[in-house]
Amino acid sequence: MEDDHTAQEEKTNGVKTLASFYSSYLSNRLATLLPSSDSYVFGKISNLCRQTVRCTSRKRRACLPLPLPSYTPESSLVVKQASRVYEVLEDILECALTNLHNIQKNLQFWQSRAEGSNSRKLYFMIFERGPRAFINGTVQLLQECIAQGPSMQHICQSASAYISERLTVLTALRRVLATFLAEVYMEVDIHGEELMKDPEQYLQSFLVTINRLFSNLEASITHLCVIHQSDPSVDGNCSFPLLFETLPEVNREGSQWTDHEMTDSIDLVYKNLQKLDSFLSLIVAKHQKPKKVTQYWIRYTCGAVGLSVCSMWLLRHSRLMGSPDIDNWIREAKDSTVIFFNEHVEQPLLSIRDELFETFRKRHKGVMEIEEVQLTANSLHRMLLAFSEQTKGQKFPENASDQELMEVVMGRYEKELTHPIQNLLSGELARALLIQVQKLKLDIETAMLELNQILKANEINFAILAALPAFFLSLILLMLIRAWFKQDTKAEGRGRVARRQRRLLLVEVEKKIMQYQTFVDQGLEKESHCMFGLVLYSLDRLFHAVERHAKATGEWQCLRQDIIDLGKPRVQTSYKLVVTSRMERVYECLLPSLKQQ
Repeated sequence: MEDDHTAQEEKTNGVKTLASFYSSYLSNRLATLLPSSDSYVFGKISNLCRQTVRCTSRKRRACLPLPLPSYTPESSLVVKQASRVYEVLEDILECALTNLHNIQKNLQFWQSRAEGSNSRKLYFMIFERGPRAFINGTVQLLQECIAQGPSMQHICQSASAYISERLTVLTALRRVLATFLAEVYMEVDIHGEELMKDPEQYLQSFLVTINRLFSNLEASITHLCVIHQSDPSVDGNCSFPLLFETLPEVNREGSQWTDHEMTDSIDLVYKNLQKLDSFLSLIVAKHQKPKKVTQYWIRYTCGAVGLSVCSMWLLRHSRLMGSPDIDNWIREAKDSTVIFFNEHVEQPLLSIRDELFETFRKRHKGVMEIEEVQLTANSLHRMLLAFSEQTKGQKFPENASDQELMEVVMGRYEKELTHPIQNLLSGELARALLIQVQKLKLDIETAMLELNQILKANEINFAILAALPAFFLSLILLMLIRAWFKQDTKAEGRGRVARRQRRLLLVEVEKKIMQYQTFVDQGLEKESHCMFGLVLYSLDRLFHAVERHAKATGEWQCLRQDIIDLGKPRVQTSYKLVVTSRMERVYECLLPSLKQQ
């Protein structure tokens, strides 16, 4: 046995040695065929790989357009040469706007919790932060009740401090990032003409400016971290410092950079963007709102328990356990569905169809019934006329009313009743009785005819009443499908809620523009830059909310230009307010809902 095991190991080692030899041989042959790392071709390939990685590492989305001057189709060559500048600028704006949106979503959540009552904060601290927080909060609440009585003041203060800490950190991050976004956007607005005239020369000066802005951003975030770490009420927020890459010193102030130096500088910008993304993601993750699974974990737990119980119950009644209950229920449900469809859908529709398309036949039948009643009425009239003429001994006109003739009959009938037996045999009593029977027959036929006409007139109503359950079910299903398609929960939707949110975004833009102008008038430069960055963020959200709707109505070109004008820092505030007023009055996607007018 040992000899066989040794032989097997030697065979395995031989196979590994042979595979290693051939792999080394193939690697050496490929190395001789490929160009060296110093060759021009290899440099081009490496640059192409870096550009590909840079493009695929970030899934670019259309953001707020750059404040560049308009160009003609003849200047396509200049735009093509400036593509690298566009890519860098758009990626910087996209990074800043995406992180601002993430911060703003979490900030709105904590603001809503901060504005809530103490009981709402207590509920959040215990029930909406997960099972561990539920256990810890329950234990703390019990300890407080045992030690100090039924007082929840300490837990409410803890909840306020917990929410306030996240509000403070996220507000400071929003301020720093909005300032950085505003500074980049202002630089683009100032040097837009230079970009269109000489893209390569502007790219060199632009990269130097971006390097300076990244340094300012690094200093602001570092200062923010130092302040928060020195605050004992705030937990440590910056586990590692944010250090951006700086541009190389070689030829930094030279007349013209080489293509290799520009490529390396652009790569440094993208490395800084990745570092900024990673840093902000880490900080926001520590202070983000709880996920929906965490907030509603009690509901999900109860739902999971209920689903498990239902699954066990279904398993017990399934074929796997030898029970035919589920098959019987399915068969009964199928039969009930067929019966419901026949009674509330098929038969009412057939009744309505018969009533609508067989009117002539039913009308002919109704005419025949009326003629039968008329024959009975004519027979009664002749009987009354003959009886009255014979009784009175005078001639009555043919058009005498039945009421008048009936009075003669009833008078004779009352007189005959004085001697009923004698008059029944030899008098007119039997004849008067037969006339009354004929009158009773006419009354019954008339009443039946009227009732039949009423029922026929309401056949469609009865069919509609029978179809009402199916109609209501169909209506509910259509409403659910309509709500799912419209997706009114977001500003990009189609319904009234989405339209209202788009108008609120426009109101938010208008308010921030006025706040920006107020800070400018007061000489508060940092505050004005921060507010201008928030204006750009609101414009970016409005840009995405109205794009699809404006393209559908043909208003996109004009609306897009208005949004760009609202983002230009050198445009007068009075003109911007006129633009916002025009936008909410003219463009269809920003008009109020027709049901609200």
